[in-house]
Amino acid sequence: MVKIALSTLALVFLAELGDKTQLTVFCLAMETTSPWGVLIGAGVALLLSTVLAVLLAVAVHHLLPDTWTKWIRVAAGALFILVGVWTIWKA
Repeated sequence: MVKIALSTLALVFLAELGDKTQLTVFCLAMETTSPWGVLIGAGVALLLSTVLAVLLAVAVHHLLPDTWTKWIRVAAGALFILVGVWTIWKA
């Protein structure tokens, strides 16, 4: 479990660098006199969104056969790549 936790930590940390959430938190913290409030609010929001994602993933995993979940992962990856290409194209 520790190996999974550490690899997830590394992957999510790298994925969040420069993300719109991080930029939003940066701007909020820069404009406030209570950066701890921003930290707590953003931390709880990220925790809740992660809990929701994990709970939905567990439900989908139990409801759908493994072949379907494989194709969902492939489709999600392809969509992620397409959005990246589209973003670069429009830049």
